[in-house]
Amino acid sequence: MPPFEAAALARGHAVHFRCAAPGVEDLRVDVMTRLRDLPEFAVLWERRTVIADEAGDEFHLLSIPDLVEAKKTQRTRDWPIIELLVAIHYRENGATPRSDWLQFWLRQARTPELLEELVRRFPGEARANDVVRPLLRLAINAQREALREALDAEVRAEQAKDRAYWAPLKAELEAFRRAERKER
Repeated sequence: MPPFEAAALARGHAVHFRCAAPGVEDLRVDVMTRLRDLPEFAVLWERRTVIADEAGDEFHLLSIPDLVEAKKTQRTRDWPIIELLVAIHYRENGATPRSDWLQFWLRQARTPELLEELVRRFPGEARANDVVRPLLRLAINAQREALREALDAEVRAEQAKDRAYWAPLKAELEAFRRAERKER
C-alpha cells in the first residue's frame, strides 16, 4: 500500500480500506484523488449524482458517464458493468433523451444490438459522432460481426491504456515495499 499521503494520492495512487464495523463487514473503500482520463475532483463534484434513502440521508456519487469512464480498466470484470450502466441509463432515459445523453450512449454503448438501435433512432447524431467513434459506421451499415470485433478491439485498447497508466505506479509501489523491508 502506498503511504496515505496527499503527494502519493496526487500521483494517482489509491489507498484501500476494508471495513470491519457491524453491517459493513468487508466493505472496501478506495480513496483516490485522481482517476485516469477523468477531470479533477471539482469538475466531477459538479457533475455528481445525488440520491437519498428513505431516512433522507443523501449520497453523492459519480455521475453515470463519469463512472463508466472510471470503470474502463484492464480488469475484465469491469466491462460487463459498463455495458449494464449504459444500457440501464438508456432504458431509463431513452424516452426523453437529452443531447449529452445521446452522445454518452453513442460513444459508450457496448453491444451491437444497442448501437444498432441507437443509430436507427438517432441517425444524425450517430453520423455526427462517428468521427470520434468510427465503429458507429459499422452499426449504421448493419455490419454486426465487424461491429463485435471493433467493440472487442476498443476494450483491448482501453485495457492497454490502463496497464500503461498503472505501470509506473506499480513500479513505485514496489519501491515502497523494498524501502519498507529495509526499514525492518
